[in-house]
Amino acid sequence: MSSGRPWFRREGLALLTDLYELTMMAGHWKDGRTNQAASFEYFFRTLPPHAGFAVTAGLDPFLDYLENLRFEEDDTDYLRTLDLFDEAFLAFLRDFRPKITVYAIPEGSLVFPFEPIVRIEGTLFETQLVETALLNFMNYQTLIATKAARICLAANGEPVMEFGLRRAHGPDGGLSGSRAAHIGGCASTSNVLAGKAYGIPIAGTHAHSWVMSFENELEAFRAFARHYPQRCVLLVDTYDTVKSGIPNAIKVFQEMRADGRSIRPAIRLDSGDLAKLSKIAWRMMQEAGLQDPLIVASNDLDEDLIADLKRQGAKINAWGVGTHLITAYDSPALNGVYKLVALYDGNAWAPRMKLTSNIEKATDPGRKQVVRYFEAEGHPLCDMMCLAEESWPESGVIEGRVRTRPHHRIRIEGATRAEALLQPVFLEGRRTAPRRPIAEIRDYARAQIAALPDEYKRLRNPEIYQVFLSNRIGEIKDQMLALTTGVT
Repeated sequence: MSSGRPWFRREGLALLTDLYELTMMAGHWKDGRTNQAASFEYFFRTLPPHAGFAVTAGLDPFLDYLENLRFEEDDTDYLRTLDLFDEAFLAFLRDFRPKITVYAIPEGSLVFPFEPIVRIEGTLFETQLVETALLNFMNYQTLIATKAARICLAANGEPVMEFGLRRAHGPDGGLSGSRAAHIGGCASTSNVLAGKAYGIPIAGTHAHSWVMSFENELEAFRAFARHYPQRCVLLVDTYDTVKSGIPNAIKVFQEMRADGRSIRPAIRLDSGDLAKLSKIAWRMMQEAGLQDPLIVASNDLDEDLIADLKRQGAKINAWGVGTHLITAYDSPALNGVYKLVALYDGNAWAPRMKLTSNIEKATDPGRKQVVRYFEAEGHPLCDMMCLAEESWPESGVIEGRVRTRPHHRIRIEGATRAEALLQPVFLEGRRTAPRRPIAEIRDYARAQIAALPDEYKRLRNPEIYQVFLSNRIGEIKDQMLALTTGVT
């Protein structure tokens, strides 16, 4: 089993950033602001379409990046060619070592719009640098983990195999996508490198070309069964699924059993009317004495098609999902952002807030903690954002403010316990959270999803989970809005 280490070295990624991060850093350096303490938060504004929750992923790879963040000589040599930066600044970069502190919600947790998933603190100089990399690591993997979770919910406990490498957005998109899909609930991947790098179980059958390379289908099936008797899943739709593929597969499985092999008969359907063909295949295999067959379906599946096939009574009991999962086909980007929320003035943290004509996009001021409340049955009830230094009620009636209308009060009843979600994972430049095995992260995510009430897990029109501000943050936000707009 792999240790879960990244598939490529995280050294040499200092330039994995947008140019404006470097020009802002140079500006802070010229102005003597390299020691100004700042607090930034990463969050997303909206869930993917029809989703009632998101599954956070990408934290461990980001921490790997932070541990190895260095500007090498060839990095500064390249920056010199841009004619933007002073030699003294480039020399400063070569000696730079991040001393930031990171608080994060654990990977595999359920998260919701506008609540901070990661809080990063340090100098304005270094906290600005990591913005682009953090967004790159977290946005895509959270998106794919969330998509995988929805697909696995539609499969209703039946195994989902991630088959997306060939349609992924480049090699790292394939690796990161396989990792995130497993966190979201996929049982296995076809991606062999992901299996090596992360310890994900790998699975696969054979292609149509295997069948086409033999004189006939039966010969192809016999050869595959001879070479891989314990992992023999036969693709039955190369020529004619009902008249040729299924009968030939049945013949091979009967021959294997006659030879004394204890096998589970298994086929894959990759085209045609999957519901109808699966029912025919099930019946034919039962009549041939092949009980409990494994019928795998693939072919542009997503959560909606899987749910519809199950509604039709399809006899499919394993699912191979590729393009629609690895590309998050219906929503190819998560709108995660990284915003300044506080500056240290030498005595205390002073809140900062981005204002905009669209109140939905106005940020929530101050360094925050996210507190999740649970009801008596153990289900999540609501999340409250409070200041990192303030206390919060542990149970009972929870009162707060509506984040878009911070003068409006909200009251939630029935809380029996509280849990602070943001935990320290990187303190003053040193990683403090151990790298978690991916199986552990996946199990944690599955437990989180299982505890969420069903109304938030509907594939269409899920209930909206309540996330609100503490009274103290609501008061601060209301005051800052009034000072800016002149409204009292």
